[in-house]
Amino acid sequence: FVQRSEWNLQLMTQRALEAEGNVEKLKQKIFVLQGELESSKAENENLKAGQTPDLGAMKHNIDFALQNLHKIIMGANWSIKQLASGAESLHFVAEVLESTGKINEVEADKE
Repeated sequence: FVQRSEWNLQLMTQRALEAEGNVEKLKQKIFVLQGELESSKAENENLKAGQTPDLGAMKHNIDFALQNLHKIIMGANWSIKQLASGAESLHFVAEVLESTGKINEVEADKE
């Protein structure tokens, strides 16, 4: 029983580490998208100033940024779900280990 609990704990720890890795990747993608957003803002300012940039390129940049943003949002949602699931599992394992400790205490008291 204890071995199974330890195995579950290791599995949940591995899941949490994977989710943290995904969060890091998402942070990097966000950084790239922020750069693209700044570029789009600059193009917008140029339009307001009366300059005419390549509208096709601007539309392409916006579409690309939106696609990446949607991917990041989906990845972030998945990572959050994984972290929440891992936290619930770790909580369960902790409760099981606490129960095991209480059982051991009762058995020790009987002896």
